[in-house]
Amino acid sequence: MKQHTPLTPGIVAGRLTPQEYEANFGDISPRLEPHEASVAANRCYFCYDAPCVTACPTSIDIPLFIRQIATGTPEAAAKTILSQNILGGMCARVCPTENLCEGACVRMTAEGDPVTIGRLQRYATDTLMADGTQPFTRAKPTGKRVAVVGGGPAGLSCAHRLALLGHAVTIYEARAKLGGLNEYGIASYKAPADFAQREIDWLLQIGGIEVRTNTKVESLSKLKDYDAIFLGVGLAGTNSLGLDQMKNVRDAVEFIAELRQQPDRAKLAVGRNVVVIGGGMTAVDAAVQSKLLGAENVTIVYRRTRGDMGASDVEKAHAETHGVRIVTGAVPAAMGAEARFTYAADAGQSLALAADQVLSAIGQKLANVPARDKDGLAHEGRKLAPQPAPDVWAGGDCAAGGDDLTVTAVAEGRDAAESIHKALMGA
Repeated sequence: MKQHTPLTPGIVAGRLTPQEYEANFGDISPRLEPHEASVAANRCYFCYDAPCVTACPTSIDIPLFIRQIATGTPEAAAKTILSQNILGGMCARVCPTENLCEGACVRMTAEGDPVTIGRLQRYATDTLMADGTQPFTRAKPTGKRVAVVGGGPAGLSCAHRLALLGHAVTIYEARAKLGGLNEYGIASYKAPADFAQREIDWLLQIGGIEVRTNTKVESLSKLKDYDAIFLGVGLAGTNSLGLDQMKNVRDAVEFIAELRQQPDRAKLAVGRNVVVIGGGMTAVDAAVQSKLLGAENVTIVYRRTRGDMGASDVEKAHAETHGVRIVTGAVPAAMGAEARFTYAADAGQSLALAADQVLSAIGQKLANVPARDKDGLAHEGRKLAPQPAPDVWAGGDCAAGGDDLTVTAVAEGRDAAESIHKALMGA
């Protein structure tokens, strides 16, 4: 990835010592030790009609896998997880569990202290992956070929399930690496030590999956020799602030991607005063990492209320713990040497923040969807329909019908694979 050139002298690299970089970008939530996992697992009530399962987009049998950990069989627990969510290791690291399984936990309702489902999931999947083997066996080849366009969570999940069912799969990925947002779009401290790529290498052991990186598919007519196509192209476009004066403004997604691909943090430039515009997870990740790179003052500015922010309460608290200030109800007005805002509730009131670097994180949009000859592709609103053509399926952030989360993308890729399998096999 080409390194971004700083726009002003105020954006510089090497603000911290090597020791500080190492400490700042270490694993935010290290893996549980076996005894810790046992204690955590035994807090589970093993509910028969477990609300945590309903809250999980991939419908993992959470009580079962926790019971398997409690009885000393984490490898079996991992297979329970991975049979529903093949990217269970990454999801254990990045899922907003406080809004999903842990938020629905009976102990959360009764005591305000849920079972640590996410950390237990990581313990199980990391234990299994440590021996390098995959617990799944590929079915007899069906003779059918499927093209998967996009190597992010949805595409990887779809490809693995299709391969498991015996189909031959080719993944087309425009970037140099598979992984999508898992590789390019999350905070480095959530998945250090190149975990995203290690998980992908493990996943591909199922066999039957050909990978073509640095390959952009511009027309689906190029894939006419395949029996079916899955689109997991994500949201490649970014929304614009729509301001005339845009000095020192950078896309937050691009900033995070550069950080993820640079092993030497000392080479990453960051402003002394950083302003992040937006209220979602990308805004929080960009803001916190700016602080970790040595920025002195970092402010998130969001146009609506704190409760409207897409970032979870845990993530917002995490940002503030790292010294990030959160300002709400302020609308961007001009981006120059100062970032200027007007307050939504009172246009007569304004806010000016010193800003030698502004990161825009106001959302992404559908872009770079391969063209379709003849009838085109069906949309639902601003996204693709889950099956936009008779022989084309879509899932993940590019498709309508779900939250833009890694775990949702995995579920949609898996379910699309099952639908493709039924269509191809006449079931």
